[in-house]
Amino acid sequence: NLLVNGSNGIAVGMATNIPPHNLREVVDGCIHMIDHPDCTTEDLMQFIKGPDFPTGGIILGQSGIRAAYHTGRGRILVRAKTEIEAMSQNRSRIVVTEIPYMVNKAKLVEKIAELVHEKRLDGISDIRDESYRNGMRIVIELKRDVHPTVVLNYLYKHTSMQETFGANMLALVNGEPKVLSLREMLYHYIAHQKDVVTRRTKYDLDKAEARAHILEGLLKALDHIDEIVTIIRGSSDTTTARTALMERFAFSEKQAQAILDMRLARLTGLERDKLQAEYDELEKNIAYYKSLLADEDLLMGVIKQEMTEIRDKFADERRTELTVMEGEIDIEDLIQSDDMVVTMTHFGYVKRLPKSTYRAQHRGGKGVSGMATREEDFAERLIIVNTHDEIMFFTNRGRVYNLKCYQIPEAGRTARGMAIVNLLQIAGDEKVTAMIPVPRGLEEHYLVMMTRNGMIKRTPYSEFANLRKAGLIAITLREDDELCAVELTDGDMSLIIGSRQGRALRIHESSIRVIGRTGMGVHAMKLQPGDELIDMSRLEEGQQILAITTGGYGKRTDPDQYREQGRNGMGIRAMALTDRTGELAAQLAVYENEDIMLITDDGTIIRMAVSDIRESGRNTQGVRLMRLSDGAKIVGVARAEQEEPEEADEAAFEEAVAKMTDETETVVDGSDGGDEEI
Repeated sequence: NLLVNGSNGIAVGMATNIPPHNLREVVDGCIHMIDHPDCTTEDLMQFIKGPDFPTGGIILGQSGIRAAYHTGRGRILVRAKTEIEAMSQNRSRIVVTEIPYMVNKAKLVEKIAELVHEKRLDGISDIRDESYRNGMRIVIELKRDVHPTVVLNYLYKHTSMQETFGANMLALVNGEPKVLSLREMLYHYIAHQKDVVTRRTKYDLDKAEARAHILEGLLKALDHIDEIVTIIRGSSDTTTARTALMERFAFSEKQAQAILDMRLARLTGLERDKLQAEYDELEKNIAYYKSLLADEDLLMGVIKQEMTEIRDKFADERRTELTVMEGEIDIEDLIQSDDMVVTMTHFGYVKRLPKSTYRAQHRGGKGVSGMATREEDFAERLIIVNTHDEIMFFTNRGRVYNLKCYQIPEAGRTARGMAIVNLLQIAGDEKVTAMIPVPRGLEEHYLVMMTRNGMIKRTPYSEFANLRKAGLIAITLREDDELCAVELTDGDMSLIIGSRQGRALRIHESSIRVIGRTGMGVHAMKLQPGDELIDMSRLEEGQQILAITTGGYGKRTDPDQYREQGRNGMGIRAMALTDRTGELAAQLAVYENEDIMLITDDGTIIRMAVSDIRESGRNTQGVRLMRLSDGAKIVGVARAEQEEPEEADEAAFEEAVAKMTDETETVVDGSDGGDEEI
């Protein structure tokens, strides 16, 4: 009802402004959601195209509608519908046939006349209202040789012939005000209809059972009518007769009273047939009501049927036209959909560039320069993301911000990029510790957040749907802790957690309590003194565990060597670390047919195929993946789609293999028990 009729109102500290919609479209959207409970807002927009105002008009662009349907808030541009009619002597007139919603026609005509009178709008010779029973018709006659488009554009800008409808879909959900997306609004409506039909069915069932109970008594009485008449005639009063009937025939009090109230005319054979027919019909209804309450699919079918009947009886055609006009095209429609590499430096410089910039190299390559960093700065984070997707930026202080990928300036391979503080309202002591690419259509997902000191929590993605420019609190941290890793999950994923000293813990996300945005979380993993958590990855079917050290060593390991454990364990050894390998830099889940990108603190990036990395057990140090400059360390690793290595790299690869005498896989003796599960 809120969507079809629209609603607006103001309360203390809040307001709602829900635009009306077309009944046919809303019913079709509800039916689709009943048939496909996991559908997204984008799916629903295939049925519910946009608001449908009773006054008609034209809605310009899709960005406002999309924002309103995804977040509950959006600015929808509505324009009057006009026609240009030719007149004699090289003149023309503008005829307004529909105006924006909630615009007063008389005040609109008055405003146009005022602009003409004050000489602010030249070119109009006459204006009159010819509206009648056949509909609206405001005629604006123009002077000779005046171009009507110029006058129209002026009227759109300076009068209410073009208005912005600020959609704010705020409604009470279980007594609490909440801004709802289109999907959430339909979900709550369907849940309400389910409750209504359930309560109605229970009422009908109780009523039918009560009537059937009475009829059972009456039919039984008719079978023993002579004896019943004798009992009644021999009773001194009504109470005595009722008690005697209850004792003799085991009638209930209600049945006995109904027999006493029965007229003698009901004793005829015809009346008995009517009672029997009514009883049989009630038995069918009772069976139907019980099946309806026991079968949710049958219940939802009733809701669909009732909604379809309403649609077929009352639905009409859309009145408001949806169009994309020049100057109102969504900016995303002008941006090519491409996969980009987004990098961020230690000092907070961010940039994007095409993924194709980094060609694949063989294991042992030196990479290509990823950016020209200032002294002591280095590239620290790297993700692969589509230009149209959103990126969530989580900081060490537990706050979250967001940007569209295309809002990040594109730069050359060696350019430093733009300071993130120029794009996000980040405090001076804040540092981005996680960048999460978020594709469209994710509602029923979770964000799992982990801190360096071993805390972890899971929060519904929907709690981050309305991010403000100033950001939101994502997790509450202790004074000496910071957020270090974030993963987007679907609610049924396995996670692998890694520590700086090379230990790993595999857990199922269901073991992580779902906590609101401002919650602190629960313990993820017990840490040894001096150790800290560094990485967390989702583990999906067909993936392997890739471990990479700061010294450029790495390996692939079968995930079966990491069995799922309970939360808050000490984990098992994931990699044998030495002075040569360095500490664990990254631990992530990868597919064999992927590439990975390694990034160092001196700005070098190398891309290589996962299949080039040798598979080995947990208790090994792996092989050298990248030759590092003196003092350089690997600080970031990201997954990418696989591409074929360039032929020019073959000679360099052979030369690298010949030199790698000390780079073969080394198996460390596990006799110290360090690889045993704790």
